[in-house]
Amino acid sequence: MAQRMPLQFPKRGMDKSMRVIAGDARGVRLEPLAGEETRPTVDRVKEGVFSAIQFLIPGAMVLDLFAGSGQMGIEALSRGAKGCVFIDQNRAASDIVQKNLRAAHLFEKARVANTEAVSYLSTCKEQFDILFLDPPYYQDTIAQILPRVACITAPGGIVLCETELAAVLPQDVPCDAGGLHMAKQYRYGKVLVTKYIAD
Repeated sequence: MAQRMPLQFPKRGMDKSMRVIAGDARGVRLEPLAGEETRPTVDRVKEGVFSAIQFLIPGAMVLDLFAGSGQMGIEALSRGAKGCVFIDQNRAASDIVQKNLRAAHLFEKARVANTEAVSYLSTCKEQFDILFLDPPYYQDTIAQILPRVACITAPGGIVLCETELAAVLPQDVPCDAGGLHMAKQYRYGKVLVTKYIAD
């Protein structure tokens, strides 16, 4: 049974603007995507997530699915990830991701695709070491796509899912090549971050 535990965060004011927290692009302000459908990950949650995976980032290939503004993938690139693929079906989101990548001087390490997540996962031939999944809440999206995600996660890779607290996610996600196992769940306020590890 996976552990559910609180994320540990440094105390700081609630800064609603987005910025790169650490690495080569530290301090760079990122432009958010306008509209109520997009829910950017707050800095304190992002800091907790990255403190949990910081030693896995250098040299990793990253997938930022449902990228929004691209802040999770950009943070990973800033901290030394080898490359990142950003996926979002919203054209405005894809444009913002590219703008933020240029502002952070990380565009050369990235690929941005304006496409629907399931379509991308159905045709993807790559494998990724770190995958960020942050779809709209209350749609059960993550539970539906995890089997496809499992098949593109490299052995020993990490999948991090951000959901509402009430989300029901499977303990194990099988795949022909191995599968995912739920390792931990971190809780902060109304946000639940679930970490899967690939067999």
